[in-house]
Amino acid sequence: MLRVNDIFYTLQGEGRNTGRAALFVRFAGCNLRCPFCDTEFDSYTEMPPDDIVDRLAALLTPPVTPLPLVVLTGGEPTLQVDEPFIDLLHRHGYEVAMESNGTRPAPRNIDWLTVSPKGSGERQAVRGERMPDELKIVFDESTDPESFLPPLTSHHTPLLYLQPCDTGDAGRNADIMRRCVAYIKSHPQWRLSLQTHKLIGIE
Repeated sequence: MLRVNDIFYTLQGEGRNTGRAALFVRFAGCNLRCPFCDTEFDSYTEMPPDDIVDRLAALLTPPVTPLPLVVLTGGEPTLQVDEPFIDLLHRHGYEVAMESNGTRPAPRNIDWLTVSPKGSGERQAVRGERMPDELKIVFDESTDPESFLPPLTSHHTPLLYLQPCDTGDAGRNADIMRRCVAYIKSHPQWRLSLQTHKLIGIE
């Protein structure tokens, strides 16, 4: 049984897959408690994997082709998601992405892995054999993006994104945005990631 907080159909709002139709499966529970987290993930319903797949299909009524991306998020999905569950989604024709804080190994058969390290400015290691396809750092006044970089090799270099932190304070948000843009201009290996779902008012 998996502890599921929510399942919904929307557009991916962040990172490389911004703008893609996406079925989100939000899992309950996280091993970090970040002060800026804006996600409610403590409540849950216990669901067997097949019921999750049935719920995804029910959201696609009438059916669509091709199938949208499935995004596994949380909370922290690596606390529950394993390779057999990813295999099940693949058998039903889905491409599967995961959003993780990088503190635990991710299933190796994920199609796209976003790692967003968190935690009071402390470096969170990217663990496991499945290296991230993109690294997304929540940026505020005290962020040192380079301190979050995993060891990079010529064989695997993830896309690097900075996402301005949404503090709920318009003035502070504007200052963070200015600092983030300035940082990217002086460190062009990074790209800007905006929470476009918030900008256009969708889930």
